[in-house]
Amino acid sequence: MNQISTIGLDLAKNVFQLHGADAEGAPIFNRKLRRAEVLRFFEKLPPCLVGLEACGSAHYWAREIAALGHDVRLIPPVYVKPFVKRGKTDAADAEAISEAVTRKTMRFVPIKSTDQQAAAMVLKTRALLLRQQTQAINALRGHLSELGIIAAIGTAKVAELIGIVRDEEDVCLPKAARLALAEIADQIEALTRQIDKLERGIVGEVKRDEDMRRLITIPGVGAITAATVKALVPDPEGFKSGRHFAAWLGLTPKPHSSGGKERLGGISKMGNPTLRSLLVCGATSVLRRVKGNEKAPRWLIALLARRPFKVVAIALANKIARIIWALLTKGGSYRNTGAASGAART
Repeated sequence: MNQISTIGLDLAKNVFQLHGADAEGAPIFNRKLRRAEVLRFFEKLPPCLVGLEACGSAHYWAREIAALGHDVRLIPPVYVKPFVKRGKTDAADAEAISEAVTRKTMRFVPIKSTDQQAAAMVLKTRALLLRQQTQAINALRGHLSELGIIAAIGTAKVAELIGIVRDEEDVCLPKAARLALAEIADQIEALTRQIDKLERGIVGEVKRDEDMRRLITIPGVGAITAATVKALVPDPEGFKSGRHFAAWLGLTPKPHSSGGKERLGGISKMGNPTLRSLLVCGATSVLRRVKGNEKAPRWLIALLARRPFKVVAIALANKIARIIWALLTKGGSYRNTGAASGAART
């Protein structure tokens, strides 16, 4: 066991697969462990390099194994797949992880703390409730439109429809329809209260955290975006520059070049889609206030004059991402030049 230098651990719910190799990469063992046996196994080992795929429960196991003195590294699954020789088995995956973790050019995922995971859970719960609220609102609108009852676009206008459903004297709704739609109305109101409660907690946390307070000084960046950055980007210094951070978010052109011919397509859409969409929404809110604004930067006005609105929004989102990286790694606050005064923040 003293010869073990690298271990590839393929995670699962109950049965885990391990592949051990020496310093030269020669395989030593390939075995299975039950969930309760994993930590006891690593307790008996001398410190070694342990590789895991960045998947469900990976951060928990990484923290637990690292606490035993091992060097634990998380690898994106897409970077492990090329090392799988043939077929998809747990043993092949563990061997591939063991080989991938030793590569000098391999990129790793920072291990998140429990607090960072908790912050991400709050944001994901809010996103889940928002989806459920949208589904319930669409159901209410659709059912009422079948009876010729409609309302203007927007979540705020749904109150008018709920008022119609709750009005017992309104003869437009059959009794059976009113009974069913009242349940949907109750669900919409309950979801709205739950979302408001979570958002108040997020805003309160932003006010207490120094990094997030500095991030919301950027036009187009609000409490939700700042909290998402803090939760999903645990190590901003892991990126060499703001351009690398923007590329990780998928806000840079996707290259497809060969034979010396450079071809750039649309954005790559890599990284976290939630954070990318928030930055794009924030950039869109800024652009909506550029037209007719004398204090707007000239470069942004000129860019809107020669490029489509959505293309400019992506470019501005890229710029916001680079500013976020600069503030997190170099400190300071955004110097507002009036570029988008009064812009909405997400």
